[in-house]
Amino acid sequence: MDQLLDVIAVQATSDYQLELEFENGESRLFDMKPYLNKKPFMQLKVPSLFTRAAVDYGTVTWPGNIDIAPETLYDHSTLIKK
Repeated sequence: MDQLLDVIAVQATSDYQLELEFENGESRLFDMKPYLNKKPFMQLKVPSLFTRAAVDYGTVTWPGNIDIAPETLYDHSTLIKK
C-alpha cells in the first residue's frame, strides 16, 4: 500500500473476523485469529471483548488501550466483493 488509509467502520464477528470499511470505499475482511496468541491481542480471545471493536482515529481499537495499525489491517485483509 502506498498511502495510509483510515478505517471508517468496523464490525467484529463471533469467529474473530473484522469486517472493515476504508475511506477509499473498499470493504475488506481481516482475520484476527493469527494475532490472538501475541501481546496485546491475547486479551481479545474473550468474545465479549473482541466484539467491542470500534473505530478511533482511523484504526480499530478495543477497551484496554488495544489497537492495530490501519496499514496492517489493509495489507493483510482480503477485498469483499459486492
